[in-house]
Amino acid sequence: QNQHSNMDDNVTSKPQLNFFEDTGGRKGIFKWILSTDHKRIGLLYFYSIISFFMVGVALGLLMRLELLEPGGQYIDANTYNSAFTLHGVIMIFLFIIPGIPAVFGNLILPIIIGAKDVAFPRVNLLSWYLYVIGAFFALSTLVFGDGPADTGWTFYAPYSVNTSTNVSMSVLAAFILGFSSILTGLNFLVTMHRMRAPGMTWMRMPLFAWGLYATAWIQLLATPIVGITLLMIVAERFLGVGLFDPSLGGDPILYQHMFWIYSHPAVYVMILPAMGVISEIIPTFSQRKIFGYKAIAFSSLFIAFVGYTVWGHHMFTSGMSGSARIIFSILTFIVAIPSAIKVFNWLATMYGGSIDLKPPMLFALGFIFLFLIGGLTGLVVGALATDVHLHDTYFVVGHFHYVMFGGTGFAFLAALYYWYPKIYGKMYNVKQATIAFWVMFTGFNVLYFPMLVVGIMGMPRRYYDYLPQFHVPNIISTVGSWILVTGLIMVIVNFIKAKKISAEEAKNPWGGLTLEWTVQSPPTVLNFDVVPTVTSGPYEYQDKEER
Repeated sequence: QNQHSNMDDNVTSKPQLNFFEDTGGRKGIFKWILSTDHKRIGLLYFYSIISFFMVGVALGLLMRLELLEPGGQYIDANTYNSAFTLHGVIMIFLFIIPGIPAVFGNLILPIIIGAKDVAFPRVNLLSWYLYVIGAFFALSTLVFGDGPADTGWTFYAPYSVNTSTNVSMSVLAAFILGFSSILTGLNFLVTMHRMRAPGMTWMRMPLFAWGLYATAWIQLLATPIVGITLLMIVAERFLGVGLFDPSLGGDPILYQHMFWIYSHPAVYVMILPAMGVISEIIPTFSQRKIFGYKAIAFSSLFIAFVGYTVWGHHMFTSGMSGSARIIFSILTFIVAIPSAIKVFNWLATMYGGSIDLKPPMLFALGFIFLFLIGGLTGLVVGALATDVHLHDTYFVVGHFHYVMFGGTGFAFLAALYYWYPKIYGKMYNVKQATIAFWVMFTGFNVLYFPMLVVGIMGMPRRYYDYLPQFHVPNIISTVGSWILVTGLIMVIVNFIKAKKISAEEAKNPWGGLTLEWTVQSPPTVLNFDVVPTVTSGPYEYQDKEER
């Protein structure tokens, strides 16, 4: 039983011109950069994001190489500060935040809800232009001014106001990227409200769409706050307005409040789409109906709502009142509940299922394992007593990467492995993809788990040097970075060498039941030749006994 009912099989069985072949009369690069087709824009985002991701990985490798031995090895302290700032800006603003929404939201969301495009195709293209412009400004700090900002990706005042490095251009880059994020969120909200297929009620909408829906509200409502905050830094640097600098009558704690009011909800911009991806993959490869559909859908909205109220747990050591710290700590534990609901429902879906450990499922399971470590270590730094000890140590770095890369990064790859045949009409080498997963999974844990240990030992983060007692964990961590990058190279090579398969094989290789698996691969320009009418929920697998 599929999620659609009235597709004309005679029409859909005959392959139509796919979106790669239909250029709209344009030639060369113009058929891409002037296209308003949501799938082409999704691929423009994909190629851009992967390019910047590689730059971020290179900077991360440089930092790990420096930390292989105590003492200065290859770069000095100022260069190290600039490297980790640029690494953070690229990975957060150019990869993690836009990754799944901009790429797979554009590629898959309209098809999965039965729409022929997003609500505002030209605005969609504009959001990519803004992304590229913002990325250009971020990377331009390498060659303009006094070098890249050395403040860290958080741009903490008053140092960001006083440093001579090129903070203003980095801040401008983040500001422009924020506009790109807002336009994407607005587009998705209108698309889901106004363009769902006939019969697709809210409770029949796939869970990936629910994840993007909750994310879009955060993008729309929270991003303007950080935009205002970043403009205030520029105003203080150029106009001398006393907003954050105490010497000018400003308050640096005000900056922290304004920054984290956006940046903690931004964590959910990063993780909610990832959870949506996992909610698609688990039932497909367990061949079971998703357990607790409504609980997963509403928990996404609950995370988005409560996520606005927990920003203060980043500031327990900044001097806020005891009452405020207790309230923020309680709220931090409350926001963990809906995430736990999702994990329990995923496990319940797999229980008794016929699990097929193909690469998308492996990366989904890797996501669950790594996200659990990231989430549980988040509760450690969300508790007042332990946070005072662990604040600004490498424990926070380890926790952050388990959530962001172990969570969103692995989910991004899971989505890519899952929808790659649909997007390109090709299939990668499954055996090589499986090996690449285990190499990446091993490298990831060897890289980041020692950070949790060395953080508990007391090693502060953001230092380019360290005391001899921290040497062994740093050696292990650096070796882990080499293993992880080897796995990433294997992933990229495998996708490049993917081979074209027949239209029938590419149409639905995994046995998925949502609408994107009912159209040809690659999809046509308008996705559907006949608009589907939805008559059931999105994951109507039969029970195991009936199967």
